[in-house]
Amino acid sequence: MNYTQNQKISQITPSTLIIGIDIAKDKHVARAQDDRGIEFGKRLIFENRIHGFQMLLDWVKRHQKENDKNHVIFGVEPTGPYWLNLAYFLTAKGYDFVLVNPMHVKKSKEFDDNSPTKNDTKDARVIAQLIKDGRYSVPNLLDGIYAELREGVKIRDQLTQQLAITEGRIQNLIQRYFPEFFDVFGDWEGKAALCTLKLFPFPSQIKEMTPEEVLSKWKPFVQRAVGIKRATKLVETAKKSIGIQIGIQFAKREMEYLIDQYELYQTQLEELDQELEALVETIPGAKQMMNIPGLGVTTVALFFAEVGDLTKYSHPQQLVNLAGLSLREHSSGKFKGQTRITKRGRSRLRKALYLAIRPLVAHNPTFKALHQYYTKRSERPLKKQQSLIALCCKLLRVLFVIGQKQCEFDGSKLLRGLPQITLQAA
Repeated sequence: MNYTQNQKISQITPSTLIIGIDIAKDKHVARAQDDRGIEFGKRLIFENRIHGFQMLLDWVKRHQKENDKNHVIFGVEPTGPYWLNLAYFLTAKGYDFVLVNPMHVKKSKEFDDNSPTKNDTKDARVIAQLIKDGRYSVPNLLDGIYAELREGVKIRDQLTQQLAITEGRIQNLIQRYFPEFFDVFGDWEGKAALCTLKLFPFPSQIKEMTPEEVLSKWKPFVQRAVGIKRATKLVETAKKSIGIQIGIQFAKREMEYLIDQYELYQTQLEELDQELEALVETIPGAKQMMNIPGLGVTTVALFFAEVGDLTKYSHPQQLVNLAGLSLREHSSGKFKGQTRITKRGRSRLRKALYLAIRPLVAHNPTFKALHQYYTKRSERPLKKQQSLIALCCKLLRVLFVIGQKQCEFDGSKLLRGLPQITLQAA
């Protein structure tokens, strides 16, 4: 499938059968038409099961034979995860499969009948009409190592989210029952602090102990950086605590469960990161990307999980559009509004790029020099946030070239043509 609007339209020929499908959880609705918008036959309602998919293919082949069509293009409005099974099934059979923007379906719903009515049959017709006009996109259906990476990155996001929730619950429990805990320990995740939370997390337990007893409990788990002075401070602080004194029995049980969950998520995250790193290193160009100073393996893994095989892209602007970093202008007549990014793309990819570019600007000489140039140039200087977004696009282009050519990163090429003062700063 091609990329430009003209090329999309040119693929819809008089020999093309267009199938618009409205996706649902259990049953889908399909309608067929030609390149002029003339509909063939009645709608087809088929189940989201293998026999339903086969019914769809039989229905399509019948329309192909009756109307002398040798090319079929299927299109859907992506609804949750329910379209994926059909997408992989049809692409495996060699059919062209495209997506229609749900916003386009919503806005063009009244063109035929001047009514905002919504139903599955009408939506399938609208989807087919949008495909006829070339208003569709080709989904990036990953397979092989890229599909594995996407699933791995999804699990990593879930673990990270659960870990953050657990950390918040632990801190909430500390603030309620022992708010002075952080007067003794700067961080509850330190070895001595974590040991304390496991063994005697609340003042009612600590104040009954002597500093020597506290120290003896620590020693099997913490060999350095704690002594009698820290133990004495903990006991004295516990005696003056204003923490809640009720519900101690089950509060302690809650703390045990939360610490177990925290350590479990930490272990799972470490194991998953090792697997992801081993997997991503097998992708052409990945090692060269990870050699860029300031760029981590997690960012590279997430990049490939979102974009897939780079050989399927012909221009880096496609990656910029995929990340939702392309610019949109708001102007009319003499009025010219602010130019912003569209944010129509993969939010996870956009977030990963933004989180990656900040340490690059801080520690990578090339990106640091570019950021300085963008924000301090004499003509049309960018604000810091605008510069970071521009550098995200620059990073995408760099990763595209490295992935295509498997070459090492050369910062001097990015700085070529910039003022000498910028080159010296790099």
